[in-house]
Amino acid sequence: MIVVVAPGQGSQTPGFLEPWLAEARFRDQLAGISDAVGIDLVAHGTTSDADTIRDTAVAQPLIVAAGLLTLSALFADGRRERIAGVAGHSVGEVTAAAAAGILSETDAVAFVRERGTAMAAAAAAAPTGMSAVLGGDEAELLARLEALGLEPANFNGGGQIVVAGALDALDALKDNPVAGSRVIALQVAGAFHTRYMQPAVAPLRAFADTLETSDPTLPIWSNQAGQTVESGAEFLDLLVGQVSSPVRWDRSMEAFQAAGITGLIELAPAGALTGLARRGLKGVPTVAVKTPDDLAAAFDLIDGTAA
Repeated sequence: MIVVVAPGQGSQTPGFLEPWLAEARFRDQLAGISDAVGIDLVAHGTTSDADTIRDTAVAQPLIVAAGLLTLSALFADGRRERIAGVAGHSVGEVTAAAAAGILSETDAVAFVRERGTAMAAAAAAAPTGMSAVLGGDEAELLARLEALGLEPANFNGGGQIVVAGALDALDALKDNPVAGSRVIALQVAGAFHTRYMQPAVAPLRAFADTLETSDPTLPIWSNQAGQTVESGAEFLDLLVGQVSSPVRWDRSMEAFQAAGITGLIELAPAGALTGLARRGLKGVPTVAVKTPDDLAAAFDLIDGTAA
């Protein structure tokens, strides 16, 4: 039982699409996506600097586009039929929606363009950020967050929770962490998946209402609580609400385990979710598809020929 997962914002680094765009088929696909969203993702995936691709309005379409390039290769030659399900972390859920057939590729990139723009506008309203908290007691951490006016944004499993809110409050948490924990500031542009993103919900919902959905043709798990969703319209509604509510990736991994997962493949820009799986799904083989060179290992896992 192989599950394909799509990463969220923060996974991208400057030039990470260069190996993909060395192949004409991927360059042509990305050029088409760029035209559809009105953003030069070819440039952003190759020559743009770290500050540029950290901008939410750029980062989110870029991440989804990278996932779509990977999917076009991964699902070729009948391999899609051998995938047991898909899921995405944060903005990766948009990629997952395209993988499951809920949204067309064009509508997925259009949705993520609106999502990124709306979230960037919400983030500009106040200086906020996010930090990863590794270790420590979860109940004690949640109590500390409430006292500081911070919120849990991502429950990532494996002893990692990403928290978000005002920068001075994040600094206070770093200066006085919960016992046994370590706090690491993340290079993102705002307090995503918290109340600070509430202004992004209404415009995104209005845009979502213009899109057509289909029910998924692959099982798909939601970030909301790790549940599978059988209605495309319901999944799109969850995508809208997700921007201002926590990502429960811990519950997604619990659901994978309960379903009997035997392997996990992470789409580009890969690395973060396979890292979490090594802690939360111990013993499950994983492949992080960072460049086209990694596709062979992914094919082997799908085909049951991995060593």
